[in-house]
Amino acid sequence: MDKPLPTRAVIVVGAGVSGLSTALALLQRGRAVTVLERGEVGRESSWAGGGILSPLLPWDYPEAVATLALRSMAAYPRWVAEVEAASGRETEYWRCGMRVFDADAPEQAFAWCSTHGLVLQRQDAHLWLPEIAQVRNPRLVAALRAAVLQAGGTIREHCAATGVLTHGERVAAVQTETESLPAEHVVLAAGAWSGLGLAGLAPPPNIRPIRGQMLLFKLAPGTLDAILYRRGLYIIPRRDGHILVGSTLEDAWFDKSTDAATRQRLHAEATELLPALADAAPVQHWAGLRPGAPANIPVIDRHPDFGNVYVNTGHYRYGVTMAPAAAELLADLIDGRPPALDPAPYRWQAAFARRWTETL
Repeated sequence: MDKPLPTRAVIVVGAGVSGLSTALALLQRGRAVTVLERGEVGRESSWAGGGILSPLLPWDYPEAVATLALRSMAAYPRWVAEVEAASGRETEYWRCGMRVFDADAPEQAFAWCSTHGLVLQRQDAHLWLPEIAQVRNPRLVAALRAAVLQAGGTIREHCAATGVLTHGERVAAVQTETESLPAEHVVLAAGAWSGLGLAGLAPPPNIRPIRGQMLLFKLAPGTLDAILYRRGLYIIPRRDGHILVGSTLEDAWFDKSTDAATRQRLHAEATELLPALADAAPVQHWAGLRPGAPANIPVIDRHPDFGNVYVNTGHYRYGVTMAPAAAELLADLIDGRPPALDPAPYRWQAAFARRWTETL
């Protein structure tokens, strides 16, 4: 290690939404940040998902998911506006609302929303959540990347972290294939790959890739003006007429292949909700790998083996939704500030105690 240690230097491993939002939060607190990305910035689950800024049925998740998601949802308008201003890029944040069909136990949904301050209305044969927003996630990634660079951060693509060099109970440097990069702190935010860990660094517990297949259609702008959801299937409109349909939950390890049967099923189910899709052919079909975690609860904590290593991963389906609050919590932990929300559910040991069930 022949390079001097930059003051307050942080290496973030992973350049998806979680890694970039963490990097930006730390840069805004005066730290020097280098982001290492094994591939291209934001080309994994951050690109592959739909960008809905809410748990699909927020009343169906543990309170730890709701707490983090609701804090992010409240912060999003200001947070995304600041990202857009810093980057000069549009993210297409849109409070379009969501219509939920065939919801089980709607009385429980109304009670939950009333308790948590989320507007829920009954309209004809569906429930209406007018405050639910979306963001065009590939454009959010591009804006976050530009904002990180504008704030003085460094991003290294095609630069996989392979291991760490340790000194006692601290990590002194992160190793790549060609060099060792010294750091005061290290953040592991590598999405589905976080569960593999690095040489010399145990992985966060119970993180594994969960595949999701998606379809993209192109209709006339204005054909659909709200997100539609029914029993696991969602349809997301974009302002330019693109329509996203998803998604599957498949335990397929790191296999990102797609199949015709799933394409046909998603298309048929989406057509039942949006008949305009009947005669439209998908213009794209892809799969992404979510950083799955039991109960959808992420791990945001210090690594138990090293005092200067932290993790921000395991957000499963809601990495984009949780990004502002998760980055805030992680930055608070690194800075030693009293966190804005209770960190207990996101601790390493809490994640270690959770177990996967047969139902994804």
